[in-house]
Amino acid sequence: MEKVQDSKRFEHTLGVEYTAAALAMRYGCDIRDAQIAGLLHDCAKCLTDEKRLSICKKNKIPVTAVEKKNPFLLHAKVGAYLAYQKYGVSNPDILNAIRSHTTGRQNMSTLEKIVFIADYIEPGRTHAANLAEIRKLAFLDLDKAFVRILADTLDYLKDTGNEIDPKTEETWKYYKK
Repeated sequence: MEKVQDSKRFEHTLGVEYTAAALAMRYGCDIRDAQIAGLLHDCAKCLTDEKRLSICKKNKIPVTAVEKKNPFLLHAKVGAYLAYQKYGVSNPDILNAIRSHTTGRQNMSTLEKIVFIADYIEPGRTHAANLAEIRKLAFLDLDKAFVRILADTLDYLKDTGNEIDPKTEETWKYYKK
């Protein structure tokens, strides 16, 4: 990853790997799977929007209308594709963790939630809403931390006028119960 990411992104990636491993230990998840998913979660983040769109088109990866307008959102889908094709990852749980680390999805595995949360709370993050509280909550109740991050993300996107990926809202509605 150090060769394909800028230094700031690579530092974030190492933080996600570390945090995912810690959460995996806490919740009895495979630590190595968490580390691999953490290392590869942003493997397509430094690609251009054009390159992400091109990979999707060439490999018949579905692109929603929101993703067409905001191709940076495709880094998760393209990342899962690259993890499989370029980095040889075949474990479906790892691939799903990479694919769902930005929007979430219904029926997520523990590993998927771990990577989603680790991406939000890793040590290098400083500007996320309610960060200190969510960092504590992540080690007390994975599901509550997950729902809190979804809610805070939706609030942030609404407050800033940024477009919301419908999948994030669907995920929040599914889990908020």
